[in-house]
This record gives sequence, C-alpha cells and structure tokens, in this order.
Amino acid sequence: MMAVQSTQGSSPLVLGLPHTGTDIPADCLERLNETGNAVSDTDWHIHTLYDGLLDDVTTVRTPVHRYVIDVNRDPGGASLYPGQNTTGLCPLTDFDGVPIYRDGQEPDAAEIEHRRATYHAPYHAALQSELDRIHALHGFAILYDCHSIRSHIPFLFDGTLPDFNIGTNLGQTCTPEIETAVASICAGASGYTSITNGRFKGGWTTRNYGHPSDGFHAIQMELAQSTYMAEVPPWNYDPTRADRLRVTLKSILETLSAWRPT
Repeated sequence: MMAVQSTQGSSPLVLGLPHTGTDIPADCLERLNETGNAVSDTDWHIHTLYDGLLDDVTTVRTPVHRYVIDVNRDPGGASLYPGQNTTGLCPLTDFDGVPIYRDGQEPDAAEIEHRRATYHAPYHAALQSELDRIHALHGFAILYDCHSIRSHIPFLFDGTLPDFNIGTNLGQTCTPEIETAVASICAGASGYTSITNGRFKGGWTTRNYGHPSDGFHAIQMELAQSTYMAEVPPWNYDPTRADRLRVTLKSILETLSAWRPT
C-alpha cells in the first residue's frame, strides 16, 4: 500500500493532504467494526475541492485512512488538545466517541509503532523534503494544510462549526501577515462564517513545520463540510456549493503563493 502521493511545483506554497485517503490494509480492515468500516471521519473530497485552484503547486497526500494512523498527530502520542475530547495517533473511536474496533482487536504498542514507521514517517519525510526544496528555491516556504470536518460533532465541539477554521497555533506557526491575509479573505467571503484559532488551532503538522523565524510558515484550514458536500452517507460532493467555495479558496491560495517576506 502506497504511503505517499506527491506532485512537485515551484510555487512557494505546499499543500498538505493528510486525511483524504480511504485505503485500509486488510489486516486492519478485518478488525474494524461496523462503525470503523463506515470511515465517516474522512476529509471527503478535499483533494478534489482544491484540485486545479493553483498552477505549479506542490502537494503531499497520503491515501491511507486516518483510522489506520493519523499523520496529523504527534508520533509520540501526545494530545494536541489536552483536556478536550479528541482522537489519537491510531484512533480507537470515531469523532462521536464510538469504538471503531471489534472487542479486543485494538492495535497494541508494537502495531502502533509499525504503523508509524510504515505510514506516518514516510508521509512526513516527503513533506519535509518538499518544504526544504521549496525553501531552497525561494528562501521561504508556506505549508497550507487542507482539512474538513462535519459541522456538528457534539463529542468534539459545541454548536455549529464556522465554515472557515484557520489554525496557526495562536499565531506561532506563521508570520502575522500570512494569518491576517487568510483571515481577511475568509471574513470578506459573503455568506460564510470564519474564526482563527478557535476549536482547531492547527494539528501536529502545522505546529511541527511552522517556524517563521527560519522561513517556514504553516497554516491549517479546517473547512466545515457543509460548505461543499452532504454531511450524511454516502457523503456526496455538491458541485454547486463546492464551486462557490472554490472561488474563496482560489483567492487564498493565490494570495499565499504571491506573498513574499518583507
């Protein structure tokens, strides 16, 4: 099973796609229960949503599903949101807190380490390599981490999620100019809601690679799935909603690609 799919461009922007994959190896799939097999927590259609918005952009994607291993989690297993409900490196529940494995079939420490080495490490090696390559070209690089999630998940957050959820770990992972530029575009998008560093402040990827003092900037975009798709099975892409959203996403990517350090 392929761990990474990459395309190389020469724009300063790198798109991370950690949660769009649905591949699950057979030895894991047979141990998942009905909830696990439903793979409801996929970032459905995100690679389609962003496809073609920016020419000459680098992308790094894993086709492996997050139920196998979540490449946006700390490889050591530390929680990104201490004290809050979340899912781990190798999730044992879905986003509603429901177990995804058959009783007694959860991965042990040895298997978690195997999955980390087989899927998590290659994804991040590829991502680091592409960021280093872009940094060598431009003197800086911007990682834009692409995500989406259902807009109503009581186990994870109260109420309805805003449409655009920008994460910079409270401004630590990119220059203020980048955060402000993205936030301004989202705030100006008619008919949409947005927030910066709300429930989603940026996952491990954003926090790990965002070192603005070294010329590595990272920003996470968590989209409410209601903005571009049906939030119930079979999770259909809605071209009308998606095309409207793509106008704003295109503006964000073009702005980031054109940005230069002052």
